[in-house]
Amino acid sequence: MSLSAAVSRSKRFSARSVRLAALVLLAEVVAVGTYLAVAEPEIDAVRYLVYPFVWMNVGLAATVRVQIPDADRRLRLLAGALAIGYFLALAFLSGLVGLEFRHSHAHAHVSGLQVTLAAPGWGPRIGYGGSLLTLNFVPYRVVGYLSLAFLVYAAALNASRRALSGVVGVASCVGCSLPLVESAAVGVVGGAAALAAVEPFSVDLSTLGFVLAAGLLSVSLGGSSR
Repeated sequence: MSLSAAVSRSKRFSARSVRLAALVLLAEVVAVGTYLAVAEPEIDAVRYLVYPFVWMNVGLAATVRVQIPDADRRLRLLAGALAIGYFLALAFLSGLVGLEFRHSHAHAHVSGLQVTLAAPGWGPRIGYGGSLLTLNFVPYRVVGYLSLAFLVYAAALNASRRALSGVVGVASCVGCSLPLVESAAVGVVGGAAALAAVEPFSVDLSTLGFVLAAGLLSVSLGGSSR
């Protein structure tokens, strides 16, 4: 392919990307506007309406630009296992997946399938409570963590060339380690004081951590971008 043809193709791709991004943002604005008009909620902070779209847009943008490198079947299986384990760890730490150990005679807990409407990205929230397992579907968290898992999968396949970059990207996920920080703070400062200090900023910190992790992983895979 000649240089002029490559430049022309790049321009067409960029134009399509801009149009697609504009349509996505327009759809998100319409969704939020419709929710505000219909539900008429009390909004404590506008940023909480924006954060879910930050997660979803950043996550999807980071995955779209990554091309999965060629690898043999064994390496793909190992990378897939790592990505699945990483997603499950994020889901467990964030409360999307939980284990419950209840006595058979206890019937006071909420169980079964529940659907709760909420602001776009925060909802619709789908929860399931069982005797041993609880599941919570929060759209922006699921999309964000799946995006990170995909980036980890690609980073693992690139391990021979960019192992350190992938490790740094995974370790930088403040969002996934925040629950551990909260637990440590509870043990040192005391339950009420620690939660009061950390909880108001938990969504802010997890969003910052997610953006940093997605950004570092994406940059580390820059050589594999489409």
